[in-house]
Order: sequence, then C-alpha cells, then structure tokens
Amino acid sequence: MQNKPLLSASSLCSDSVRNAQGEDLGSIKDLMVDVTTGDVEYAVLSFGGVFGIGDKYFAVPWQALKVDQIEKCLILDVSKDRLKDAPGFDKDNWPNMADAQFRDSIYGHYGIEQRRRAA
Repeated sequence: MQNKPLLSASSLCSDSVRNAQGEDLGSIKDLMVDVTTGDVEYAVLSFGGVFGIGDKYFAVPWQALKVDQIEKCLILDVSKDRLKDAPGFDKDNWPNMADAQFRDSIYGHYGIEQRRRAA
C-alpha cells in the first residue's frame, strides 16, 4: 500500500496560491475543519490589498485546491476575475461557515460537488 502525503496545517497556512497560469492569487490564512468528521471543508484565501491592507477573504472548498509539492504552493484553477467575483468577506467579519446557504454558494461558485452529510 502506498503512503498518503500528509502536510501539517501550519505548513499550509501562509502558503501561496496560484492559478493554472501561474498568477498569484494570494495566500492561505486558515483552514476550516469539520470537527465531527475531521475533514478540511474550506481554506480561507486572502486576495488583493497590499501588506494585508484592503485584502478580501474567500472560503475555497478544499477539493478545489491542488497541492504542488515541487513549487510548495497550492493551485486553484480559476482566473483572477472569477476569484474577484467569488463570495468573499472582510477579514474582521467572517460569515457562519457552517451555514448551508453559505456552503451551497461557495461550492456552486467553484463547481465542486458537495459530499453527502450525515443527518
């Protein structure tokens, strides 16, 4: 059996995020974990601004990201314009990330199929 690659959450936080064209999309600020399943649901991406001023945060479904172990970054296959149009939030005013409508809007925007949740 092949070993799975494992990375610490702290090594992923602050990692840069690029799109498939190599453009910088920002960096990971946090990971949101479902404490009942242990699954990473979202990565919180900081995009825009200068030195953390004026940046906007985006919840990105973990399944939308690919880890590039060679370049030591994450790849999100969206254009900068598509990211700018994504549902975002202010770093001082986070949404309820457990809210079903929020989850639906995020997963829908990135075209990610949601896993079935236990009732």
